[in-house]
Amino acid sequence: MIVESRLYEKINGKIQCKTCAHYCKLKSGGRGICRIRKNTDGKLMVENYALVSSIYPDPIEKKPLYHFKPGTRVLSLGGVSCNFRCDHCQNYSISFADTDFHGIREIPPETAVNMIGEYGCSGIAFTYNEPSIWHEYAEDCMKPAKKSGYYTVYVTNGYLSEESINTISSILDASNVDVKAFNEKFYREICGGKLEKVLEAVEIMHRKGIFLELTYLVIPGKNDSPEEIREFARWVAGIDPSIPVHFSRFHPDYKLMDVPPTPIQTLEQAHDIAKEEGIDYVYLGNVYGHRYEKTYCRNCGEMVIERRGFDVVANLLKGDRCPFCGEKNNVVP
Repeated sequence: MIVESRLYEKINGKIQCKTCAHYCKLKSGGRGICRIRKNTDGKLMVENYALVSSIYPDPIEKKPLYHFKPGTRVLSLGGVSCNFRCDHCQNYSISFADTDFHGIREIPPETAVNMIGEYGCSGIAFTYNEPSIWHEYAEDCMKPAKKSGYYTVYVTNGYLSEESINTISSILDASNVDVKAFNEKFYREICGGKLEKVLEAVEIMHRKGIFLELTYLVIPGKNDSPEEIREFARWVAGIDPSIPVHFSRFHPDYKLMDVPPTPIQTLEQAHDIAKEEGIDYVYLGNVYGHRYEKTYCRNCGEMVIERRGFDVVANLLKGDRCPFCGEKNNVVP
């Protein structure tokens, strides 16, 4: 289905899209970096509305969100295309696809919201590819989902415009933002974006009250230096030390098949650096059974949530309170 964009303006005969942080300026017939927004006769038209490539009832921990509604399941929807072109993309089959992607189907917002309950889920997530370029559809799903008592989630690369964040901040409950590195060269050469734009979006989302967790995929030789990890951790601590941080293990994919998996020791070092910089909750991802999959009380250090992979084995919290010392932890039960 093709609909008109809700976030654009006309400037000197061109259209400027305001959906993501690229702020593309398009001549007649031109497409944005996302490839699914087009200047058609002076209007910015969106070609991916309600077109779903992937749908599954995931554990919320898979997003990963460890501190938001732990143990629940979330109806996860993905579309096609992206506003980045990451060399290490693990979902490149859909992120680099167009609207003629095989298996794509149209799922209207009302149908998607009905499916949340049908699949035994507690909320809806826009994930797998970049949700910011799915803005109109996500907004139209989240409004009725919230009215029906469900929670809403974005799993995003953080390249959202301030305008889009402002539009959805009252209906978006939580987001995991993938901060892919902490240097501009990485973003420029490997992703096709700017780090500063991601950092700005995270800070805006935090100010707007959206619950945040951050993921940093640690890639050997690309973004894994102790200095870079420390700069990232200091930035997070400066915003809010209670924001959970996930350091995930890299596995070779797409154009980075020649890069080896991240050594566990490197991930553990990243964990220790983040804790030194004052981050309360630091996790290691893609390392099944590791002790840093678990949640520990930020005050007494006792384990309060035990996980194995994406499964919650035990949740000892009393709401958001530690059962051992009574400390209020940054968890949305």
